[in-house]
Amino acid sequence: MKKKIFITVAIDSPAAAGAGTQSKLIAKHYNLFYLDTGKIYRYIGLLRLKNKKSFSFNFIKTKINKLKIHKLNNKNLLSDDVAVSASIIAKQKQVRNIVHQFQQSCAYNPPKKYFGSVLDGRDITSVQLRKAMFKFFITASLETRAKRRFKEYKDLNKEISYLEVLKSIKKRDKLDRTRKYGPLKKTRDSILINTTKLSKKACFKKIKAIMDRKLKN
Repeated sequence: MKKKIFITVAIDSPAAAGAGTQSKLIAKHYNLFYLDTGKIYRYIGLLRLKNKKSFSFNFIKTKINKLKIHKLNNKNLLSDDVAVSASIIAKQKQVRNIVHQFQQSCAYNPPKKYFGSVLDGRDITSVQLRKAMFKFFITASLETRAKRRFKEYKDLNKEISYLEVLKSIKKRDKLDRTRKYGPLKKTRDSILINTTKLSKKACFKKIKAIMDRKLKN
């Protein structure tokens, strides 16, 4: 009987490029454990807002060591206040080191029912999973990403203009690409996937073809 290959997929992308959607599709199709790494920083950002007096590196480490994945589905993590808090703590190297250990555990020791893992974020191909079997950099034009995020907000009945969303994503891009630790960048060995003119289905089909070709060899 042929032994199952342990699959690791690393995906980096700027905001609203479609990486989360594609990561979930990949995880479902190949039976991989999925981790949205950005939500870990949002989780810590929420802890920072709720525990101002006791918040410290030791406090973060204790909480992350006990973190259950289902807690990352908390809708409170999607608030603007949490996003701002997350962006502040994500700049700190000590925090990133704590998160790195958690991500490594998720990537290489997922629950036994999975055949591997897929992680998406900003520094997955460059820092977190440098030796991943598959490395993708998913992107799209600024305008396309702003339109997608604007639609998401509208579906949530959030009062915000398209120009505000455009400005916010532009600002986020700059922060992601210029931060000192774990900046967003395309590595030489990651495959570029531009989703500007691709549907979700077409994008997944393209990624799947790349992965299947390597897995069959």
